[in-house]
Amino acid sequence: MAAVCVFCASSRTLDQRWLDLATETGAELARRGHTLVSGGGCVGMMGAVVDGARAAGGRTVGVIPQALVDLEVADLASDELLVTDSMASRKTLMIDRSDAFLALPGGLGTLDELFEVWTTATLALHSKPMVLIDTDGFYRPLLDWLHTITDQRFLKPAGLGLLTVVATVPEALKALESHLP
Repeated sequence: MAAVCVFCASSRTLDQRWLDLATETGAELARRGHTLVSGGGCVGMMGAVVDGARAAGGRTVGVIPQALVDLEVADLASDELLVTDSMASRKTLMIDRSDAFLALPGGLGTLDELFEVWTTATLALHSKPMVLIDTDGFYRPLLDWLHTITDQRFLKPAGLGLLTVVATVPEALKALESHLP
């Protein structure tokens, strides 16, 4: 099975529905035998996704910069916790350790991670599948903008096509698994 990296929010102030979505995602990854690669945190959706995976018997790998370990938000229950010296090295290690990427709703950090993975894919530095879960149209304004910049030729249609957009966790896992070697 695959190592699937999940990008999501670490905010402690989210509505329960977002935490439930993250828990469902982690549990479904584990049920399907995948290893969860996360940002190594234990709070917000990031904490919920690892808790969901572990509750379903899954393996978790956390990748976290030392600065966040120092803030005591590290997922110390990870099967493997990798500590980096920076956010940039964290992203590089997450890309290296993962076979596929799944983005749940999130803020700037989630978008930073998603765009890093997506940009490197458009440059043909990897060909790993990337799926965005657009629950309740969370990402609709962003997707509309991406289509606009594609129409204006700032983004090639082939680049836009590298990201699969779905509405549910089962659809996301089906899409990821269909693109894994």
